[in-house]
Amino acid sequence: MKVNIVGATGYGGLELIRILKNHPYINIHSVVSNSYAGKEVEDVYPHLSGVEMPILTSMNLEVLMDGAEAVFFATPSGVSKEFIPQLFEKGIKCIDLSGDFRLNSPTVYEEWYMQASATQEDLNKAVYGLSEINGKAIEGAQLIANPGCFPTASLLAIIPILKTGWIDEDSIIIDGKTGVSGAGRGVSLGTHFSETNENVKAYKLGKHQHIPEMEQVLSGIAKQAIQLTFSTHLVPMTRGIMCTIYMKLTESVTMEMVVSLYKEFYRNSPFVRIRTDGSYPSTKEVYGSNYCDIGFALDVRTNQLIIVSVIDNVMKGAAGQAVQNVNIMMGWNETTGLELSPLYP
Repeated sequence: MKVNIVGATGYGGLELIRILKNHPYINIHSVVSNSYAGKEVEDVYPHLSGVEMPILTSMNLEVLMDGAEAVFFATPSGVSKEFIPQLFEKGIKCIDLSGDFRLNSPTVYEEWYMQASATQEDLNKAVYGLSEINGKAIEGAQLIANPGCFPTASLLAIIPILKTGWIDEDSIIIDGKTGVSGAGRGVSLGTHFSETNENVKAYKLGKHQHIPEMEQVLSGIAKQAIQLTFSTHLVPMTRGIMCTIYMKLTESVTMEMVVSLYKEFYRNSPFVRIRTDGSYPSTKEVYGSNYCDIGFALDVRTNQLIIVSVIDNVMKGAAGQAVQNVNIMMGWNETTGLELSPLYP
């Protein structure tokens, strides 16, 4: 399958190139970026020496359509909604790594992203690409809204227990921490070395655009409105997300029950790894891979379940899951091109 990558010189686009150049069923037809139009991929990223491909400008719809059976959008929010409807009409598969098609409501999108939304008609065409949860809907889909990085780590950790009725649905608190690459490659004071090194910084408390995305998914599963508390922190590392999730239990459960529940829920999910009692995952243990590792603690004193979920934000939180979704869309084994062991240390 021939694919084009838009936003190819950002971190998400870079990971797509790294994965897809070795994918047995996919050929990268062209890469597109406004920032480096006219340069070669290996000029921008010398470590990709051998990817002899000129970078094209993305402002021409014909360039995006040229020769492509599928187009990946690794772009900031606000870009893909301008092009995807026209590509969709031409029968081209679209995988959007931005937030443009994740939310069902234009009003909610505009409130949280503070820019114009895609039309309701176009939003209705998108399938939310949380691979392990929406696999059936992803099969044969034409437009995938790839989940955000924090929602991927959080939702995979919460959904199994939410389905049981064992927790107080109004008690969910997510404490998220992310590496600096989550902010993208653009230069800013907030990600400057001297601002982030040896520093941990809270940001967007109660205002993060991933809040409505997570609430939308969880509310759909619970069949009632769910509101959660979500706090985010920038930590001085390049890659990785850790979400520590707290929730009140409404039933008497044991650690064995919790671990058994998750192992059964994800028994056919090769990229979700469940830890046993007393073992908590760290970001290094998924670095450079498409895995989500989940561990648990049961606080009997406060009757709380604590879940720790980690992913690589650029892989499972972006490009890796996007490729996983394409594999599912096309009926290929979902691990194709993604069987990468984590880098350690």
